[in-house]
Amino acid sequence: MPASVSASVERVQSNVIAVVFALASALTIAWGTVIRHRIAEEAPGDGTSLRSAPIVAVIGRPLWWVGTFAALLGYALQIAALGFGTLLVVQPVLVLSLMFTFPMSAVYDGRRISKAETFWSLILTAAVAVLVILGRPSPGLLEPPLNRWLPALAVGGALLFCLDRLAYTRIRRQKALLLGMVTGGVMGYVAVLSKAFVDILVHQGFTGILLSWESYALLGGAVLGTAVQQSSFNAGALRQSLPAMTVTEPIFAFVLGYAVLGEKFSVSGLSWTWMALALLAMIISTFLLSRRGVG
Repeated sequence: MPASVSASVERVQSNVIAVVFALASALTIAWGTVIRHRIAEEAPGDGTSLRSAPIVAVIGRPLWWVGTFAALLGYALQIAALGFGTLLVVQPVLVLSLMFTFPMSAVYDGRRISKAETFWSLILTAAVAVLVILGRPSPGLLEPPLNRWLPALAVGGALLFCLDRLAYTRIRRQKALLLGMVTGGVMGYVAVLSKAFVDILVHQGFTGILLSWESYALLGGAVLGTAVQQSSFNAGALRQSLPAMTVTEPIFAFVLGYAVLGEKFSVSGLSWTWMALALLAMIISTFLLSRRGVG
């Protein structure tokens, strides 16, 4: 078998394994999201003092820790997926966590899933399939230089900081939406840093992990993202924050994957039209499912 064909087969096999891990991650994350939001709805806390801050109000609840453990397990599965596939393969599949979240939420609420929700779930699945299969993402740089990271960190960080400050001047519904966007943006950075972390671990081992700034930035981003996510849950109904974070995360991850990691979709010509339509369908179906499927 020619070397090019063998490499192509290996890439397909790796991507299939990555998709399996990403699906398991999406399911686990969905479970943890529903649990932690239910706890947030029941817990007091308006954020006007340390004792009433959202994260403080729920951190003493055992069930919140169950949800948090589920989120950590989901993240571990995401790391495993990134070890086999590119960020542009894994990230679209993680969007399917929404498709798992809303039926779980419906069970908690004691209601049935409608035909419209089923329809948009199929649209979301098809859109993700187009992005992964037609897009055929190609690997990027194993060690992106610092001059790729700095502009992305500066511009994105400033944007998210402004959105976060704006959120605390808005009414309750807008606050949840804006904090959801901030959460998605931070998690987009976490996704890119996770891919960098995995590549460093594979090629440099634990010594490389301990000596790399990406490891500590990843840890800080994960903590920050969890805190902001909990604040967004407390700020309003899940249907107000979840659509924003679910859509914003892959958008940030896609842009950063291109700009920092150098990953690319292997398409040209009219294929870009189908890719654009798939991305649009993913965004629309995500918003509609979120608003229909969760309370």
